[in-house]
Amino acid sequence: MSRIQTITSAANPLLRDVRRAITRGERTADGLCVAEGFHLLEEALRSEREVPTVLTSESVQETVVRHVRGLPGCRTIVLPDALFQSVASTETSQGVIALVRPAEWSVEQVFRGLSLVVVLDGLQDPGNAGSIVRAAEAFGATGIIFTKGTASPFHPKTLRASAGSLFRVPFVAGFDAALTRATLRQHKVDVYAAMPYTGTQRVADDVDFTRRSAIVAGSEGRGIGKELHGIAEDVAIPTAGVESLNAAVATAIILYEASRQRARNSAMTARL
Repeated sequence: MSRIQTITSAANPLLRDVRRAITRGERTADGLCVAEGFHLLEEALRSEREVPTVLTSESVQETVVRHVRGLPGCRTIVLPDALFQSVASTETSQGVIALVRPAEWSVEQVFRGLSLVVVLDGLQDPGNAGSIVRAAEAFGATGIIFTKGTASPFHPKTLRASAGSLFRVPFVAGFDAALTRATLRQHKVDVYAAMPYTGTQRVADDVDFTRRSAIVAGSEGRGIGKELHGIAEDVAIPTAGVESLNAAVATAIILYEASRQRARNSAMTARL
């Protein structure tokens, strides 16, 4: 049964830990990620992630208690509304923050089966990173690699933009370029670099994504680093009137194409 406690001091160690995690875009000292809002709380529960602690403002306490009622080992911390808002990372908070224990994934889980891996190479915007994770789940990617310099998968904005997909999609983080390159080679995947369209690259629907594949998305400013670009073939999406697409939009379109090809291939195989 959920335990209910009240905190009224801004200097409370738990609140200081949560603020620090939000500011740094990392996990708490106990290894928990900060998931703000009712949707992420529901997604964590649906994904069967452990939720040891939930912070709630007084004004939505009853609603939060109904969500976690019967959840073993969960404690509900009630804060005055003003104090809660001082902790929250969003200006219009819904009054609930779940502290969620993320899954620990292995590289083999990221590359499982007919691999379709997304590599985020220095993508610094957590909103873009999270949106790509969401698209990765939607279109059947097997996992994500967050390289060094990429927004943290545990950043509250990354988690929020993923809409809960980070609770389910296998990922590994903190790989430098050399290790990422070696890992891709070890798992014998075809590597494609998502690039702005210039008219000279292969376009997405001309690539065979029914093979074991990896798609590299670079940073918003410098693009894909030399280390990974050196083992990748450029792939682009034809555009008109604009030079390039947002990294998340472009990656989502390429993932959709991969999903479309794989679904068609599976259907053809089933008819044989």
